[in-house]
Amino acid sequence: MAGPDTDAYAQGVLAGERTWIGRAITLVESTRVDDGAAAGQLLQQLLPYTGGAHRVGITGVPGVGKSTFIDELGTRLTARGRRVAVLAVDPSSSVSGGSILGDKTRMSRLAVDESAFIRPSPSSGTLGGVTRTTRETMLVLEAAGYDVVLVETVGVGQSETIVAEMVDFFLVLMLAGAGDELQGIKKGVLELADMLAVNKADGDNATRAALSARDYQAALHLLTPASPNWTPPVVTCSGLTGDGLDTLWDQIELHRRTLTESGEWASNRSAQQLRWMWAMVEDRLIRHFHEAPTVAALVADTERAVGSGELSASVAADRLLAAFERGLQVGDR
Repeated sequence: MAGPDTDAYAQGVLAGERTWIGRAITLVESTRVDDGAAAGQLLQQLLPYTGGAHRVGITGVPGVGKSTFIDELGTRLTARGRRVAVLAVDPSSSVSGGSILGDKTRMSRLAVDESAFIRPSPSSGTLGGVTRTTRETMLVLEAAGYDVVLVETVGVGQSETIVAEMVDFFLVLMLAGAGDELQGIKKGVLELADMLAVNKADGDNATRAALSARDYQAALHLLTPASPNWTPPVVTCSGLTGDGLDTLWDQIELHRRTLTESGEWASNRSAQQLRWMWAMVEDRLIRHFHEAPTVAALVADTERAVGSGELSASVAADRLLAAFERGLQVGDR
C-alpha cells in the first residue's frame, strides 16, 4: 500500500491551506512506523521554509490567567498583521492519553481568527513523544507562514524546561503578592525566564501588581541571567483589559534584536537543532529497545527479580542491554 503523497502535503502546507496543515500535523504526530518515514520526508521538504517564526514559550503559576492572556496577546498580534500559532505542551497527556480538548474554547477569539491556528497537546504515549511532535508541528506551522509561535506549558513538572529549550524567548506569568507566589514557583523556572510579567494588573489589583513587580525584579537580581546580553525585565499587564501587552511585546521584539546583533540568536538556534537531533536519537533508541523481542522475552522475569531484591538494578540493566545487542546482531533491529 502506497504511503502518503508528501509532495501534495508539502504543497498544501506551503499554500497555507488549513486542511493540509491539519493533515500534515496528524502525520508528524502519528506513531506508526510507515507514517514516521513519510513525516521525515515531508519535514525535509518543508525545511527550507522553516525557522522564520518568533518562538515564544509561556508558563505561569496556577490561576494566573494564561489562556485569557494568550487569547488577548494573540488577537493583538493578528491585528498587527502577524499570523499566530498556539501550541501546548502537556506532559500529563502522555499519561492520560488525552489532549487539552478545551484549548479552542479557552481562547475563543483566536479560535475563530483566520490568522491564528490552535493545536492541542498531542497524546504521544511518552513525554519524549509529546516533545518531538510539538517541535515538528512548529516546523509545519512555520512553513505554512505562521510567523509567531506561542508554546504554552500545561500542568507542572518538566514542561517548563522542555518548552524553554524549544523557543527563542521564555515568558513567566506571575500574580501579585510576591512573598507567597515567589515560593510557589521553582527557582529553576525563574532562571529560565527572559521576562516576568505580573498579570491581572487591573482595577483594584493594579497597585499591588506594581509593588509585586518591584519585588520580583529584586529577586531576579539574585539569579544569573540566562543570557549575558539580556537582563530579564519585569512588567505588569492585564490579559483581561489588554493593558501593558503592547509594551510586553515590544520587549520581546527588543530581545530578538539584541540577541541577533550579538550573534547569540543564531548560535542558540544552532544549539537547539543539535539538542533536538540527539533527543530524537535517544527517543528512538529507547523505543527500539522496548520493541526488541530479545528484550521483551526477559523483561517480566528481570523486573520480578529486581523488585524482590534477588538481582541488582545494575546487573539487570546489563542483562537487558546485552539482550538488545544480541537482537541487533541477529537482525531484530
